[in-house]
Amino acid sequence: MPDSFGVLGLGRPDGQVYAALVTAPQSTAVELALTCGLTLQQSQDALDRLSEQGMATRAPVDRERYLAVAPDVAIGTLIGHREAQLRSARAEMHRLMDAFREASRYTDPAHTVEVLTGGEAIAQRLEHLVDTSQYQVRGFDCPPYVMDPVAQQPRQLAKLKAGVRIRTVFDKEAIAWPGRLESEILVGVQDGEEARVRPVLPMKMMMSDDRMAIIPISVGDSVLDAAYVIHPSALLQALDALFEAEWERAVPLQTVIGGGDGGPGPDADHLKLLGLLAAGLTDESIARSLGWSARTTQRRLQALMRELGATTRFQAGMAARERGWI
Repeated sequence: MPDSFGVLGLGRPDGQVYAALVTAPQSTAVELALTCGLTLQQSQDALDRLSEQGMATRAPVDRERYLAVAPDVAIGTLIGHREAQLRSARAEMHRLMDAFREASRYTDPAHTVEVLTGGEAIAQRLEHLVDTSQYQVRGFDCPPYVMDPVAQQPRQLAKLKAGVRIRTVFDKEAIAWPGRLESEILVGVQDGEEARVRPVLPMKMMMSDDRMAIIPISVGDSVLDAAYVIHPSALLQALDALFEAEWERAVPLQTVIGGGDGGPGPDADHLKLLGLLAAGLTDESIARSLGWSARTTQRRLQALMRELGATTRFQAGMAARERGWI
């Protein structure tokens, strides 16, 4: 165990003394020096450093004796400090790599596209993308997923600092994912995220400002443990244009979050139905999205269409627009 303390930034004498103190509480500096094969001065210096770091404390009665702070607290604090240092170093590495690519892209086009492999590397880069965004994050969200999207709480976009605009276009199957609309997507909309829906999206993607895009690599219905990172280039400009085109064609999701001025209008269930219908979801997808049975979905659809005086979904959409419901 003492050798492993070096990884956490704790020198060998200090680690030796702490480990000895754990097994022999209320030891003196002399006793610890004998146990660890140190001089008295080395033992006392180690105890002073351990006390400063919150890993050891003097005994309440005999102040010449020492007690070890519980390992889960003492070592946990060391691990926390080292993790913070590693996060800072990783962020600085990414910042320098961004600067390196920016300086190199005019002489070496290979630096405009990067391939990441491994879930941890992709997760770290996504976190870097979000943390360093200055004014906007844009994304396409669609299946397939490596992990259940409902289980990934909180969403990375929710971590953005105030003032960063967040826009997401969801595939209709992403909206229909069981439990996701209520527990995650609408929560993000209420917090200020702008969301729209398209029946089908060309890919999954996340973009930061106009400087970086990350595209998970998919093959058919499977997602590989790899992703493309696109840096400033003609390709990134094309992805920018693609997002804006899909955003313009997409249906706003605002209609599914309820609200209103309290006057005559649809109830909350009808608002959700209208939003999902406008997004192009099928009856089956609507039922999954809202957690309703097929029979309940059919009944509420029929009630909505009767209220609108419509016999088709198209007529229902037109009537809802005329009334200002969507």
